[in-house]
Amino acid sequence: MNTPSLTPTYAGYRFPAEIISHAVWLYFRFSLSYRDVEELLAERGVVVTYETIRQWCQKCGPCDANQLRRRRARTGDTWHRDAVFLRINGKHHELWRAVDHAGNLLASLVQSRRTTRAALTFFRQLLNGC
Repeated sequence: MNTPSLTPTYAGYRFPAEIISHAVWLYFRFSLSYRDVEELLAERGVVVTYETIRQWCQKCGPCDANQLRRRRARTGDTWHRDAVFLRINGKHHELWRAVDHAGNLLASLVQSRRTTRAALTFFRQLLNGC
């Protein structure tokens, strides 16, 4: 049984795999146009047309994107909740924030009530977002 490979194969291409994967990475990571990627590669001495870059992105893009998604940092095991009182249009509100151990914002919510129901709403939003 043949299963499709998760890594793109670059056999048969004129350019090395590093150049192809770098062009695909530039296109997807920075939302550049094909012509912008062509220009960036030309500045580094790689002469390739935007049409070739488009073909690389269509063929190799999904595999590279899946690999980047797998490498994305996960949220930490330790979370901290912070509450700040605000005054919006003369009324008191509370800003709830949850951050992980690295300081990455996981969730935030502004509420006018400080009740159990408000806390449950915040934590549901936090757990659904992670």
